[in-house]
Amino acid sequence: MTIGVLATLTVAEGKNAEFEALFKQLVEQVNAREEGCNFYQIHKSRADGQVYKVLEQYTDQAAFEAHGKSDYFREIGRSLGPCMAGPPEIELVDGI
Repeated sequence: MTIGVLATLTVAEGKNAEFEALFKQLVEQVNAREEGCNFYQIHKSRADGQVYKVLEQYTDQAAFEAHGKSDYFREIGRSLGPCMAGPPEIELVDGI
């Protein structure tokens, strides 16, 4: 069964360009290196320019866990911290 992730990220005012540049690096790394990741994409809300949605899908629990433990995820995650207006909202969903 696949595992989906819907992440809502709210970016601090004035940090959009920095956030987007960093997150694009993360998207490239995930899509190039994680065979267990079916897709990893970020979208900007039309309703609120400070809100971004990350859509992710993993082949199984092990692939999902490997994503969070990767060096590049942790490294870029630390760099993203100062761009954030608050903690991410993460929802896990199961494929059917």
